[in-house]
Amino acid sequence: MLRMTHWMTYGWTTDRTTGWWLPGMLLGILLGLSAAAPGRTPPADVLFINGTVHTLDDRQPRAEAVAVRRGRIVFVGSTAEAMTYRGPRTRLVDLAGAVMYPGFTDAHCHLFGIGERELTLNLEGTNTRAAFLAAVAARVAQTPKGEWIVGRGWIETFWTPPTFPTAAELDAIAPEHPVFLVRADGHASVVNTLALRQAGIDAQTPNPPGGDILRDATTGQPTGMLIDRAQDLVRRLLPRLSPEDYARAAMAGAQRELSLGWCTIHNAGSSLLETNLLRRLCRTGAIKLRVYNAAANRPAEVAALLRRGPIIGEANGRFTMRTIKAYMDGALGSRGAALLAPYADADTTGLFLTPPDELRALCRQALRAGIQIQTHAIGDRANRQVLDIYEQVFAEVPPAQRRVRDPRWRIEHAQILHPSDIPRFAQLGVIASMQPSHAISDLHFAPRRLGLERLAGAYAWRALLDGKAIIAGGSDAPVERGEPLIEFYAAVTRKDLTGFSGAGWHPEQAVSRLEALKMLTLWPAYAAFEEDLAGTIAVGKRADFTVLSADLLTIPETDILRARCLMTIIGGEVVFRAQEPTTGNSAPAGTGSGNQPDKRRAPQPHNWRRKQVGAAGRPLDAGVDHRAKQSPPQPPAIERF
Repeated sequence: MLRMTHWMTYGWTTDRTTGWWLPGMLLGILLGLSAAAPGRTPPADVLFINGTVHTLDDRQPRAEAVAVRRGRIVFVGSTAEAMTYRGPRTRLVDLAGAVMYPGFTDAHCHLFGIGERELTLNLEGTNTRAAFLAAVAARVAQTPKGEWIVGRGWIETFWTPPTFPTAAELDAIAPEHPVFLVRADGHASVVNTLALRQAGIDAQTPNPPGGDILRDATTGQPTGMLIDRAQDLVRRLLPRLSPEDYARAAMAGAQRELSLGWCTIHNAGSSLLETNLLRRLCRTGAIKLRVYNAAANRPAEVAALLRRGPIIGEANGRFTMRTIKAYMDGALGSRGAALLAPYADADTTGLFLTPPDELRALCRQALRAGIQIQTHAIGDRANRQVLDIYEQVFAEVPPAQRRVRDPRWRIEHAQILHPSDIPRFAQLGVIASMQPSHAISDLHFAPRRLGLERLAGAYAWRALLDGKAIIAGGSDAPVERGEPLIEFYAAVTRKDLTGFSGAGWHPEQAVSRLEALKMLTLWPAYAAFEEDLAGTIAVGKRADFTVLSADLLTIPETDILRARCLMTIIGGEVVFRAQEPTTGNSAPAGTGSGNQPDKRRAPQPHNWRRKQVGAAGRPLDAGVDHRAKQSPPQPPAIERF
């Protein structure tokens, strides 16, 4: 624990080969040492000037300007000093008072799911049962008979009554189309009778391991709701996506992430096909995001990663893969999360999706091979089981037998914790990878699922940080909206997007604004073994920046969701730039049509025109060098917002 405490306090890092601990900024200082004498160094490629720069570097928390050369930071300081790095071909970007942060990292999302959500039937924002059924009926009317209706994004939390949809309801609007509609959390789906029939599911069909077929209490017939692994009984019948479909989904998802200000994503679980596609898209530049990819916990994917070993910094640092994503349980909303005691509103304790012995065996292999493990665990029983397995394997495989001495294993979500398990994260060096928006979504129904007493350990950010654990913040998109401003807002306010906070929401578990920024920057970098490359704005680090219209550290909390992403910069290249609003004021993040707050709607454009997207999935003019070809070269004009 001493090592983690030192790193959190002083910015320490580790050499991943020897395991020796070194000052985290030493590499950056050595790489940029010559920058202290700008008169003797080459000019910068680009200067960002006249901004408010939050560096998150304790030695220099604030600055006005940053100089970049060859994708790395060579100077951080005042605009006047930065101008000494100006050469005849240096690009100048005038931030004009905008606020620059270290590039935001989404420490848990599903890139292909984000893209598919944008390209298929998107059911986000269907806040009533009638709106949900109307959206499905509209798609049915446009689809030839017999073809599948596939969609995602519905959630019953705000319906009246808040109960799952049924096959009978879908039969009334889609009697001749098989229907498969995934709940927002991805851990449950509703299907119609035709889909059940084609899958051979009836009253006699047994529940598959790790899954549940919900049944009518009187007749025993399936209701149409399939929980966790039971979804696979129907999913295997869906039309297969082509590689071109996957590519379109990945590029659509990546472009959306850039437009929101994400510079890096931790992609939580990929098939071999998806992994190979992502590598190709990153190598060719079709995807500008940095991708920290995890292999899905399936035999072929695990065998391939263990055989090949980690992939570190491929495609000029755009693609890294050194992680396996496993599942311990399901989701709270669909009652698949594994609990120590039964649900308050159902006679079940949830599901284990992976037998503990299987996860333990995987962990032994991974620890010896230098592979990081990240395990989905939501319920308190699942979290305890994962912590137990990690602790047992760490004891069985001492550091001398590990390829990576400090494995930095993670628990994804860590939503419901027994209070006695909270200190174990720091004690074991386990990273809590959490998504603040889950709290402000789930706390509308979590009291029904858990009862008020168990909420004391729910979404316990403050308690984990006070216990010296590290929290890597993410969004879990497409389960949630996937917007960094919503994640920041949720972390610091513990309120939903309307400002509501109810009984059992435990506002004392909110974090400070500086901690919330670290959850989206420095701590995800640590979780990816990249704290020497990213997470702060300091000499020697990657020139990855998120530029917003407002200062998240000082604006009123009610204004946080009104901030906008103005620019996303990766390796010194502007990969997204917002243009001037076309009409009126921009809408706040998390606002739907009619300016009514809506946590589950597809993101609105904030009345800002996005750059036109080319066939490669990137803005046609974002990051393009607009310098005139002159001889002799003249200083370029300053680029302004």
